[in-house]
Amino acid sequence: MRLAFFASGGGSNVGAILDAVDAGRLDADPALVVTDRPGAGVLDRAEARGLPVAVLPPARFDGEAAFADALLGALREHDADAIALAGYLKRVPDAVLKAFRHRVLNVHPSLLPAFGGAGWYGRRVHQGVLDAGCRVSGATVHLVDGDYDTGPIVLQEAVRVESGDTAEALAARVLAVEHRIFPAALQLLAQDRLRVEDGRVTITGPGFRVQGSMDEPPRPGQQPNGP
Repeated sequence: MRLAFFASGGGSNVGAILDAVDAGRLDADPALVVTDRPGAGVLDRAEARGLPVAVLPPARFDGEAAFADALLGALREHDADAIALAGYLKRVPDAVLKAFRHRVLNVHPSLLPAFGGAGWYGRRVHQGVLDAGCRVSGATVHLVDGDYDTGPIVLQEAVRVESGDTAEALAARVLAVEHRIFPAALQLLAQDRLRVEDGRVTITGPGFRVQGSMDEPPRPGQQPNGP
């Protein structure tokens, strides 16, 4: 799987995915990093890895069609056949989603559909969880459709909201889960194990667990880590 990364910030999820590739947990060939921000920290990660980059701010283009053409041109130039949205804050044009149907995955720092949609990203999500008095938050990896955070869910994992949590403390624990389940979901895509029917994802093949997740049975003497 030739994997392109779209990111708007520092790209910590890009780093986690690259680590999974290096560790043999993800059968993917990193192809390209795309960002909408010329100063995004993910560019440093790309440079350190020797990955090609495409800096494509949507405002530079005369409409969505021209922006989509630029994205598709970069993706085709580097033979990408799947896309990981790793903190990418712009809407992906419909033409790109059509060309990469069911091969664009996004990670979101909540248990969707809660705290998702336009404007819900970063610290806003975690503060929203705390303001609502939720006892549980988490992370979601989903296939991308034409709207924000509404595509079919691939993987989710819950994170307990602790007494006295700040948005920053909760964000750190959720991010650790993102770093685990995003590469796992991409590996399912690489193995062609995702089937979409009636807006839902089915994982085919043998039983599946994310190592270290709340779904993994506890080892002898270990307490379950789920809420």
